[in-house]
Amino acid sequence: MNNLTFTLLTALLLAPLTALHAAEGDSVQLDLALQPAHVIVSPWRQFIPPTKRQGVPGIERTAKGRLWAIYGRDVESTRTYQVLKTSADDGQSWSEVQLMVLPREGTRAMSANVWIDPLGRLWLFWGQTSGMNDGRFGVWAIVADDPDAAEPKWSAPRRLGDGILLNKPTVLRNGDWLLPASVWKADNSCRVIASTDQGKTIQLRGTAHISDPATRGPDEPMIVERKDGSLWMLVRVQGMAQSVSNDGGRTWSPVERSGIRHTTSRFFIRRLRSGSLLMVKHGPLNKRTKRELLTAYISDDDGRTWQGGLMIDERDGVTYPDGIQAKDGTIYIIYDYNRTPEGVIHMATFREEDVRAAKPVTDKVRLRLVIDRLPHSKP
Repeated sequence: MNNLTFTLLTALLLAPLTALHAAEGDSVQLDLALQPAHVIVSPWRQFIPPTKRQGVPGIERTAKGRLWAIYGRDVESTRTYQVLKTSADDGQSWSEVQLMVLPREGTRAMSANVWIDPLGRLWLFWGQTSGMNDGRFGVWAIVADDPDAAEPKWSAPRRLGDGILLNKPTVLRNGDWLLPASVWKADNSCRVIASTDQGKTIQLRGTAHISDPATRGPDEPMIVERKDGSLWMLVRVQGMAQSVSNDGGRTWSPVERSGIRHTTSRFFIRRLRSGSLLMVKHGPLNKRTKRELLTAYISDDDGRTWQGGLMIDERDGVTYPDGIQAKDGTIYIIYDYNRTPEGVIHMATFREEDVRAAKPVTDKVRLRLVIDRLPHSKP
C-alpha cells in the first residue's frame, strides 16, 4: 500500500468520526445556553468588559430602604451582560458594580430584573440564549436571603424554564407566584410559569397566543390580578395588546390589541398599595408617540379608565421603565436614556398624589436622578 492509498483510506475511515465530533461541537455550543452564566461578585473594574451601549434596567427596594438596580451592557448584541449596583442612601449615590452576570462564549445574558418575594428574599432574574435567538431562551435566577446587606450572599444559578422574564412576578391573593416569560416570535409565545410553594418548584402553567405573526416580537408580558379575580396580561406587540385569564393563568384569551395606544416598546404596570393601578407609558393614552414623553397614569377601576398624567421625562430616547413602591407610598421608577452614546440609567421618585394631580404636589418628586452613565457621555 503506497502513501497516497494509505492517506485516502485513513481519510475515509476518519470522516464519520470527524463529522460526529463536528456535530457534538455544535451541540455543545448550543447547550452552553443551558449552563449558567458566570456570576462574579465585586468584580475588579479592569475586568469588566468595556461597552458603548447600556440600558434595559430593573429596580427593587428592600424593607429597610436599600435600592438595587440591574441593567444590561452591550444590550441588543450577542455579547450582552448584566451589572448590579446598590444604594444605601435612597439613590443619592450608587456603588461600583456589585455583581456581574457574564455569559459564556457564544451566549448572552439579557433582559434582567430584580424582585423581592413575600419572604423578603431578593431574586435576580436574567435570560440566556445561544446567539441572538435560539428559539428557546431560558429564565435563570439567583437568590439572596439578606438583601439589606451591602454584599449579600447569593445562591447558585438556577434555570427556571424556557423564555425571557423581563418583568417582575405577580403574587396572587391565594399565594401563587406567576412569572410572565416569553419565547420571542413563536406560537404561544407568552408563557406563564408558576410556583405554589414560594419558589421551590416552578412549572409551566399556561400560554397566551399572538395570532398575527407580523406583530410578534419581544413580548415582555406583565400580569396584574384584577379585583374580580381575573388576570389581565398586557403584552408588547407593535403597540400594546392584552389577554385575560379566568382560571388562574391556565388558559388565556387570544392576545388582541388594547384600547391604549403605545409605541413598540416596554411599558410598566403595577398595583399600588392603595389598590389602584399605576401605568408608565410613552405619551398620552390615546396617541402613539415615539419613545418619548414618559408619563405616569392611575386607574381606580382595574384599567378601564385612567387619570392624571405626571410627566417623568419628556425627551426623545427615554425608554424601558420598571418600578417599585416603598411602604411609605413613594414610587421608584428606573429607565434608560439614549443607550448609545450616553447610556444613562435614570431614576425618578414620586407619589400617587403627584400622578393624580399630573404635576408635583408632594416633596417626594425627584426627576432624572443618575444611577450610571457611559464614561464618554456628556452630563
